Amino acid sequence: MTGEIDRGAERDETPAERYDRNWNELLQELRVLQTGTQILTGFLLALAFQPAFHDLTDGQRTFYLVLVVLSAVSAVIALAPVALHRLLFGAGAKGATVAYGHLALVCALVIVSALLIGVVGFVFQVVVGTTSAWIMAGGLLLVVSVLWIVIPLIVRARRKEKR
Repeated sequence: MTGEIDRGAERDETPAERYDRNWNELLQELRVLQTGTQILTGFLLALAFQPAFHDLTDGQRTFYLVLVVLSAVSAVIALAPVALHRLLFGAGAKGATVAYGHLALVCALVIVSALLIGVVGFVFQVVVGTTSAWIMAGGLLLVVSVLWIVIPLIVRARRKEKR
């Protein structure tokens, strides 16, 4: 997290102000992630109560349960920084809370990307078949990789070149 502190040096703010700003930005990102995860979790949980759910193969049911667990784990990880903040409130540990929140958010994004790809693959497998599921899941993996990893790394590299 030293890079975060160094970037903050470009602003006229104290370390405490920087931690507060970073915490607020982190909370905004967590809110966006949590909303999407909650919608996806609701969708997954509703599936089990549909009449056609009993027509799934054992493999499809197992994969469904893996997706439900991924959804729950992503929610728990995304909420972990809030729980830490609550336990350390007033203890002067905002820097540690921000660093922990950053790591938790990155982990949650990885799990949510796997969850999204898995849900799309699952739906395509059930609706149109295994080949289409692999194609769509692979395509979504490519899109996620480009938008969430490749482009941010390019932007970061270009910013470093300008310094």
